Amino acid sequence: MNQERIFKVLLGPHVSEKATVLADSKNQFVFKVDTTATKLEIKKAVEQLFNVKVKSVSTLNVKGKTKRTMRGLGKRNDWKKAYISLEAGQDIDFASAE
Repeated sequence: MNQERIFKVLLGPHVSEKATVLADSKNQFVFKVDTTATKLEIKKAVEQLFNVKVKSVSTLNVKGKTKRTMRGLGKRNDWKKAYISLEAGQDIDFASAE
């Protein structure tokens, strides 16, 4: 997988209370990913970018909310997130990522 596709697949970490609990207890990390990305692409991108061994990848399509605005109804964009399980002893440090 080329370097350009890696940065297009992973859009960034998804920071939430649930994601923090998963990182502490089950060694899982949550990323916001491209809607066209496959599980294999996500796995390879995380392994190359953070130098860790990925155990499994679960993906979830999040539907955008419909919101009322001054001009009527609007809709937020749909997006995709990935739950990354790492092998035992592995950890991702976002501060020292290359």
